[in-house]
Amino acid sequence: MELQNFTTRLLLASRSPRRADLLRAAGFEFDVCAADVDESVRPGESPAEYVKRLASAKSEAAAILKRCATREIAIVAADTSVVVDHVILGKPLDDEDAAAMLRRLSARSHEVMTGLSVRRDGHEIRHVETTTVHFAPLNEHDIAWYVRSGEGRDKAGAYAIQGLASRFIPRIEGSYSNVVGLPIAAVCELIRQLPPGQRLKAD
Repeated sequence: MELQNFTTRLLLASRSPRRADLLRAAGFEFDVCAADVDESVRPGESPAEYVKRLASAKSEAAAILKRCATREIAIVAADTSVVVDHVILGKPLDDEDAAAMLRRLSARSHEVMTGLSVRRDGHEIRHVETTTVHFAPLNEHDIAWYVRSGEGRDKAGAYAIQGLASRFIPRIEGSYSNVVGLPIAAVCELIRQLPPGQRLKAD
């Protein structure tokens, strides 16, 4: 592994504090530049196509906003969805919606898919990371207690594996950090695959 892989300066195209924490814990230095994109699902679009397209749109928007800096900085963008029976579960609309999602996740497995887009100096690499998450059976008391905590209100699928919901998840298959919101090992591998960035010329 080249030293460059660990010293590359990043631009994180996300407002998510969880993604920032994961990058920071992995030793990356980065700035944040989040841009709003249309997150509507297109007719006939699969969950994998959806998260990959949104990640690409986010990195492209960040590249446009920070055009002068991206020749030597790698932009990292991600979009994470919880998928059950090929149906995307986004962030809950309210507590009732959150409870309905948790009932749907109870006593079964589901997939967490994160679309990744890493780009630098006009080059982009895309990837979809998938982790299978197994949920224990939840009774109505469990669901009401968790919904009241408010932890899942801003999370896809209405839960956070790194928090109180960890008590409901006996095992996963795949990347843990992917379920949190950013598969760090996959991000590192994509950065390695990028061509070296061009250095900006001094004025």
